[in-house]
Amino acid sequence: MTLPEPDPQATEAQLRSSQRLAFAEQELRLISALVLLIGVGLFLALPFVLSIGSVVFLPLTAAVVLTIILSPMADKLAAWGLPNVVASLVSLLFFLAVVILALALILQPAFSLFERLPELVDTVGARFTDMRNQFGWIAKINEDLAELMERGSGQQVVVASPSLLQEMAFATPSVVIEIVLMLLMAFFMVEARVRLRQHLLLGRASFGSSVKAARVLREVQDRVAAYILTVGWINLGVGVIVGLGAWALGVEAPIMWGGLAALLNFIPYIGPAMMMGLLALFGIGTTETVFLGLIPAAAYLALHTIEANAVTPSILGARFTMSPVMILIALSYFSWIWGIPGALLSVPLLLILTALFDHIGRPNLVGFVFGEPLFAENLMAREPGEQVAPDCAQN
Repeated sequence: MTLPEPDPQATEAQLRSSQRLAFAEQELRLISALVLLIGVGLFLALPFVLSIGSVVFLPLTAAVVLTIILSPMADKLAAWGLPNVVASLVSLLFFLAVVILALALILQPAFSLFERLPELVDTVGARFTDMRNQFGWIAKINEDLAELMERGSGQQVVVASPSLLQEMAFATPSVVIEIVLMLLMAFFMVEARVRLRQHLLLGRASFGSSVKAARVLREVQDRVAAYILTVGWINLGVGVIVGLGAWALGVEAPIMWGGLAALLNFIPYIGPAMMMGLLALFGIGTTETVFLGLIPAAAYLALHTIEANAVTPSILGARFTMSPVMILIALSYFSWIWGIPGALLSVPLLLILTALFDHIGRPNLVGFVFGEPLFAENLMAREPGEQVAPDCAQN
């Protein structure tokens, strides 16, 4: 029994098909490499563009985040029968009232304490001088090192820098312009939210694209608004506990410390560290011993440990769980661009980007290095529950 000879035409067709498939894979990998290089270039170039144009880009970004936060409130007010313009204006005014009240509670006692800052600095210096005298041998080593460095150093030139009040006077007009632009853009964005949703849903070429756009819009709004609202209530509880604790320990201006703790807790990691430093500074400067001065900072550290490791994760759940590395990268990235406002916007922007990548697909960076596709999932894959067109089903 003889085996049938292979068909030369079929073998040649299979060879051509495999060659086309290999060429298509190489072409896809080349395009993916170009996309990756463009993405890295944009990631490195954006800070310079956004920093130079911060007068425009910072209010715009803050207005987008503020619109996402205030849109659910405006929708609720509109559902109660208020006109869209009135609902948008009331939502924005409510936000302004909360911010002004919080700043009034914090800034009014802070100005009085700021006047005592030189006295507190002198007191803290005296405390540490006493501690340094107890370790005289370390001070002797430092003096010897200072003498050696002075022998090799030449003439020093001291350049006078502007004072804090001068810097604030120069920065105030720019800050006022950015705040006014942010509020105006936020109002018009909140007012135009219905038209924007209709454009995103009805302006797509296919029903599947409309469904995907609706899900992305709903996911971004729900995730960011729910996160800000939940974290806001948690931080309010932290502020109340800190205020009551400061009052119980006899710390001056307990309401200010509570409001400051609630505000700084919006900045991950860095905010609580700043709060502990401030409590330690004012505690040491207003008490008789260093040990007593560190009690408020130690109490806040214990409270923050419980809140960050037990309370917040149990309330937020897995939906808002983000990698600490990604949080630190976003915090350092946007702080580098816009300073303190960038630090406050870093987590909401990270949530927006996370929600977008959950729907359009996450890049497989590690797998791409080892030969895998850049996007492991098919970007054109159907969403759960999406209907398939009849012609596609037949094919």
